[in-house]
Amino acid sequence: MTIILIRTAILYLMVLFAIRIMGKSELSKLSPFQMVVLFMIAELASLPIEDTNLSLINGTTAIFTLLFLQVAISYLSLKCEWFKNFISGKPSILIEDGVINELELKRLRININDLTEQLRLKNSPSLSDVAYAVIESNGDLSVIPKPDKKPLTPSDMGIVKPKEIMPLILVCDGVLYNNNLHKIGWDEEYLKSLLLPMKILSYKEILMAFCDEQKQLHVYQPSGDGRISVEVIV
Repeated sequence: MTIILIRTAILYLMVLFAIRIMGKSELSKLSPFQMVVLFMIAELASLPIEDTNLSLINGTTAIFTLLFLQVAISYLSLKCEWFKNFISGKPSILIEDGVINELELKRLRININDLTEQLRLKNSPSLSDVAYAVIESNGDLSVIPKPDKKPLTPSDMGIVKPKEIMPLILVCDGVLYNNNLHKIGWDEEYLKSLLLPMKILSYKEILMAFCDEQKQLHVYQPSGDGRISVEVIV
């Protein structure tokens, strides 16, 4: 039992390390090749756990061999467009300038019902509203509506909006996030001055506090009856 626990912990750390080395972009794309690599890594990690007679070193070597191949192929894909298209495929235009590409639909074995279903999932229920629809290399569908079907933006109406910041969590479960505090240009003394009118003297009293796009502070506090109270400080 102890051997299994140790082998499981070692292989878990190996797989975690391998996935981290592969990078965030690999997990976001999940092309067919990358899915195969992930499945193979999982299978190679499970075999030495199930059978203690198998060498742990052999399993680790196989995992790192796959990791090396994945990183090498990813690097080659960056340098060579042809190689990238061969490994990951390239986008396919299904609707171009409002016209359905029947040849591309047949090549990809997609019928009109499948296409309209995917368009509905992308909030484009009518084919007549779509200017372009593209199947990306990872299999996701990108939809560009026609100009007269796009929602109005402030720039369309001549409205100049003030610059916004990225919302950041400042306190979570009683722990202060100093890095996020500095990113929005605040210091701890200023944060405490905002919390003082609420009679909050310790971060332990805060379930979560975050700063929104307009630099408004939202504070969530647990109450005695199990509910969460919310305060917004401008």
